[in-house]
Formats: sequence, structure tokens, C-alpha cells
Amino acid sequence: MSTLLEQQIVALLLERDEKAISLLYDHYADTLYGVALKVTNDEAIAKDALQESFVKIWKKADTYDPKKAKLFTWLFRITRNTAIDKLRSNNLKNDREIQLEVSNVYNLGIANFKPEHIDVVKHVNGLEEKYQVVLDALFFQGMTQQEASEALDIPLGTIKSRLKIGLRELRKVFGASAVVLLVILLSV
Repeated sequence: MSTLLEQQIVALLLERDEKAISLLYDHYADTLYGVALKVTNDEAIAKDALQESFVKIWKKADTYDPKKAKLFTWLFRITRNTAIDKLRSNNLKNDREIQLEVSNVYNLGIANFKPEHIDVVKHVNGLEEKYQVVLDALFFQGMTQQEASEALDIPLGTIKSRLKIGLRELRKVFGASAVVLLVILLSV
């Protein structure tokens, strides 16, 4: 693709001109669909990922920096990450649909579970607010890390760091094995 056309698309995106999406679609959709399909191995999920990617591209147009990456590289990363998130979300959804009576996942026993573990929300609320918000989004609202990043307008790396620190703090209260159990219980 010519640099001139790329510059024109970027300028239109920044101006919020809908022609930008048409040009992006005409020149990149097939390739980006191929990227999503390669990640997901599922046509329906790949189509959803592509559509969601175009929405993200439109919403995040002002974050594109031509000094950091070519337009295609930026589009590729958004599409690839969206496809990965869609795949994870779909897999998580499928995992949650496992019948309780067929699965032994829930037969973990309560030998290491203590009464103070029951009040998880109380202990989460005892954390700094920045960790509470992330844990709430991920475990209580069922968001993926990417979805939490977008909903909370926090960089994905920060979401991951706050999750790690928040779980580390809970581990101090519950112990390592209990935190694993809590994560399983909270994500059901």
C-alpha cells in the first residue's frame, strides 16, 4: 500500500471521517480477517473479531503514532489481540458451560478452606482501590483483561500488574492454595 494512501487514511481517521473505515475495509479487511482466522481457527469468531477490531480502530484512532509503527502493523496488532481475546472469552464461556455433575472440577474439597475465606468481598475491599477495581472487573464482572483495560481505561500491562499484586495480597490472607480455589470459585 502506498504511503500516500496510508497517510490519507490516518488523516481521515483523526478527523473522524467515516471514509477512513471504508478505505481501511477495502484495503485491509481480507488480510486482517486472515489474521483473525489464523488465531481463532473459527470463521464465526474471526468475523466477530474483525468487526470488533474495526470498532476499536475507530475508537482508538487518536492513539495511532506513525513514529512507532506503520499503519498495517498497528491494525495487525489490534486485530490479533482482539482475536486472542475473543478466543479466550469463547473458551472461557465454553468451559463455564460444563455440567456440574459431569465435572470433578468443583469437587475440590474444603480441607484447606477456613471460615474467614467465605467473606472474600470483605478482603478484596480491604485492598487499595486500584486493586479492588481490577479484581472486581476480572472476577466479579467476568471481564477479560483486555475488556477490563478498555472499560477502565487502564493500559493492559497495568491491569496485569494490579491483578498480580492484588492476588499476592489476597494470598497473604488466604494462603496460596486457597487463592487458587478462590480464583476458580470467583470465575464460575
